[in-house]
Amino acid sequence: MTDRREMRELVTPARAREAIGNFEAPAGTETVRVERASGRVLAEPIDAGIDVPGFDRASMDGYAVRARETAGAGEMDPIELRVVDRLAAGERPETAVEAGTAVEIATGAVLPEGADAVVMIERCEARGETVAVERAVAPGANVMSAGSDVAAGDRALSAGTRLAPRTIGLLAAIGRETVPVRTAPTVGILPTGDELVAPGSELSPAEGEIYDVNGTTLANAVRETGGEPLRYGILPDDESEMRETLSRAAAECDLLLTAGSTSAGSGDVLYRLVEANGELTIHGVSIKPGKPTIVGRYDGTPLVGLPGYPVSALSIFRLLVGPTLREWAGTDRDAATVTGRLARTERYDEGRHRAVPVGLVRDGSDDLLVYPVDRGSGATTSLAYADGVVEMAADTRRLDAGETVTVELFSTSDRPPELLAVGERDPGFLAAIDGIDRTRYRTLGSTGGQRWLADGIADVAVVTGENSFESTAETLGCWTREWGLLLADGIDVDGVAALADGDYRFVNRSRGSGLQEAFEAVIDGSDDPEGIREKIDGYGIGTHGIESAARRIERGSADVGLGLATTADRLGLGFQGLGVQPVSVFAAADRVEKPAVGRLADRLDDERLFEGLTGYAVD
Repeated sequence: MTDRREMRELVTPARAREAIGNFEAPAGTETVRVERASGRVLAEPIDAGIDVPGFDRASMDGYAVRARETAGAGEMDPIELRVVDRLAAGERPETAVEAGTAVEIATGAVLPEGADAVVMIERCEARGETVAVERAVAPGANVMSAGSDVAAGDRALSAGTRLAPRTIGLLAAIGRETVPVRTAPTVGILPTGDELVAPGSELSPAEGEIYDVNGTTLANAVRETGGEPLRYGILPDDESEMRETLSRAAAECDLLLTAGSTSAGSGDVLYRLVEANGELTIHGVSIKPGKPTIVGRYDGTPLVGLPGYPVSALSIFRLLVGPTLREWAGTDRDAATVTGRLARTERYDEGRHRAVPVGLVRDGSDDLLVYPVDRGSGATTSLAYADGVVEMAADTRRLDAGETVTVELFSTSDRPPELLAVGERDPGFLAAIDGIDRTRYRTLGSTGGQRWLADGIADVAVVTGENSFESTAETLGCWTREWGLLLADGIDVDGVAALADGDYRFVNRSRGSGLQEAFEAVIDGSDDPEGIREKIDGYGIGTHGIESAARRIERGSADVGLGLATTADRLGLGFQGLGVQPVSVFAAADRVEKPAVGRLADRLDDERLFEGLTGYAVD
């Protein structure tokens, strides 16, 4: 029997957020140079030790005068004064202004002794050694007096101010070289799992290995809130090693963030370690994704155990952990939000609070559309293709298309893509969008592309075979591509009948893709379609990527796969052609004026676009 227990009573997201918010904030401070202080938070108030400016200065080009001597001056009856000196900014005045005299002065120059006003140069007429003043001025006119910007003893900036270029300019103006700032909270990042491999290392898919996503995403999320992430590598599912690393991290960090090993299964050991070496306050939150979340302390250090799936981990961080880290760091307490119109109805009936990953796109009227992109908490692309989340309360069963919703952005720097393309995976289209910045290409197959364009979500759709867009969309480009069977070294298969009769390990494409539909059409045209389908070893194994079958052949786990001639040529595989397939790119009728769509149309008009792609031809 496995050692498994049920989670404790699930708490609400509000209760979990409160528990994390009750962790004590770190109190450290450090001194940094002003030029490196942008984004940091002042730990102490800053008072001005000098006047800014430190002298009376001219705020206009003109003439420094005694204001009382300009009384009655006008264009028809100017008052003439003798010019006794000229002053530039940064010069020390050597001549005082006396009765009947003036000093020509530049903006920013020190007001000479005796002067109490400046007449704008536009209100004067130079007459050799004299100047005719054509307008009277009052004392203090066009003069910035000492301390008028900041006076000595003034509170320049208060504690808790987040420094930015504009406030750093004030610090420079009062002569500060260094400032005391809050030490950024240190957050230990500890992804767990024997299956995880650090990005950049060699991967063994046959052993179930996957690259660690959480370590990188959480470290960057912490940094964006103002925290300082400390990486401790990947923790194996071994109690002894996990205990040792957690203890070391607890001694060095203000907060520990783990990812994975938080459920109640026999292989999930984190909750047992937290109970044995600290305090397990919460084990389970009533939210989707993110139910198996842990809140507690390890060796006295606050700990939040995030779920292992990347979507769940980042969603829980954004919803529960981020607000507390921003408060500790003194950065903006609230995440950036935008409002938009929901592009399609979203339903949910499980009765748990839900954070729905969504993408953003602007329609032809420049209105913001919001569309769900949830492909399950285990799908990394739910993060890559999402810009934020829309929250659905536990008692909300549906959000209707057209409804205005609030999106909490994953990042304050996130912006909608300039071009949202959906549809068939195609190397030719990849070449077309190369160089068009901020393009999002969702490869959901030809069927998915047609649906997203018809629903008014996508800007453009990449479609193979038959379509029904002639009346509702504009054709941007058409071409053909040769497709067929990718062959391992030494394999010779001349058609679908030979594939069925031989002892070959085959890799198909996923349903809904253009290649899979073309393959089905060839089989349907054979003498024994059902017999061929039954005989092909691996017929039901569909892969999503345009190169996925080729990669399996490279690894030696397959003999034959469905793919393109250009893929075979690029990867050095054998190839048996089965046909030529048309590919079309359509733009939604209301999006053709979008600048990125126009740039794509120009790219598709380039006859050199498909150079180097074997089997491609422009219609």
